[in-house]
Amino acid sequence: MNRIWTRRALWVLGGLFAAGVLVFAFAPRPVEVETATVSRGAFRKTVDEDGRTRVRDRYVVAAPVPGRLLRVELKPGDAIAPGALLARLVPAPPTPLDERTEQEYRERAAGADATRLRTTANLERARVALDQAKAEEARAAKLADQGFASRQMLDNAQREVELKGKELAAARFDEDAAGHQLAMSRAALARYRQDAGGKPGSAVWEIRSPVAGRVLRVIQESEAPINAGAPIIEIGDPRELEIVVDVLTADAGGIVPGAAVELDHGGGAPVVAGGVRLVEPSAFTKVSALGVEEQRVNVVIDFAAAPTAWGNVGDGHRVDARITVETRADALLVPNGALFRHGDGWAVFAAAGGRARLRPVAIGPRNGLVAVALRGLETGETVIVYPSDAVRDGVRVDVRARAAKPG
Repeated sequence: MNRIWTRRALWVLGGLFAAGVLVFAFAPRPVEVETATVSRGAFRKTVDEDGRTRVRDRYVVAAPVPGRLLRVELKPGDAIAPGALLARLVPAPPTPLDERTEQEYRERAAGADATRLRTTANLERARVALDQAKAEEARAAKLADQGFASRQMLDNAQREVELKGKELAAARFDEDAAGHQLAMSRAALARYRQDAGGKPGSAVWEIRSPVAGRVLRVIQESEAPINAGAPIIEIGDPRELEIVVDVLTADAGGIVPGAAVELDHGGGAPVVAGGVRLVEPSAFTKVSALGVEEQRVNVVIDFAAAPTAWGNVGDGHRVDARITVETRADALLVPNGALFRHGDGWAVFAAAGGRARLRPVAIGPRNGLVAVALRGLETGETVIVYPSDAVRDGVRVDVRARAAKPG
């Protein structure tokens, strides 16, 4: 009898063991996941694009009359002073000055005079703007000393004074150039009248610089016939640089004048600070490297540091720009890899008690790495990043790796 019960017990134990093996073999395995911790920290959203430097005020000196241009001796990089000799021109033999041609030269001189008047008005406007910026700076400094204004407000006011000073200098250059152009137009009209009176016109004309600066480019160097208005030489001040960055119009909506910019021109040089001066009002179409048409707009950026901090950056150099769009000092940060669409909103899978828990969340601004969580998460919670299709609400998970801290 005991032998029979022993045999039965062995059969029962064997059956239970086999059932256990089958349950273990076919039971769902925990899903291996990678997790990250929701944390608090500083958040910054930026627009990262590459741009090009350019001289703020570039002057193209052209031939005032048709003739033969003598060889230009200047080379790119040569320093020039106001009134310095740039080129020499032998005017072409004159044609009889009929009434229509004379009227054309009169209108050209009148247009140059109107341009000079406009530049004079712009100069006065720039002076007033600089005075106002200095008054705002003094007011901001006083409020900052009394604790009623932030340091950032004072820095913005000081930067505005610097920008207005540069605009005033540019307005002075424009006025000088306009006066030079007016003098050239009047001289051309007087010369043609003189030549039409039967006097010889083979004297050499000297073309002089309207402003101080350096030669940026010699467009026509060799001696050759040249038409009126043909460009000869480009001049400007390479210390007065600005950066032009074209960004997507979808990103440009968050960029405002005065926004901080980090500028990296490579070569191991330190990053230079800058500030947005202007978002141009008109956009343009640009074809990307993938052949996609994009609507873009130019953002003009000024260096905030002195020219000595730019190193060897010159006209037309490539610069990587990181434009700050939004900052938050204390934000709840969740990795972008943990977010996925859920209905009309967003959700994450939180890892709690060895299981995945679906958690709808509300998010704010995002950058390339993290998003600001507004609702649905708490500091220190663990979320699953890059969840696979096997991760569902309530499924068991096995944490095999932990992602780096967001931010």
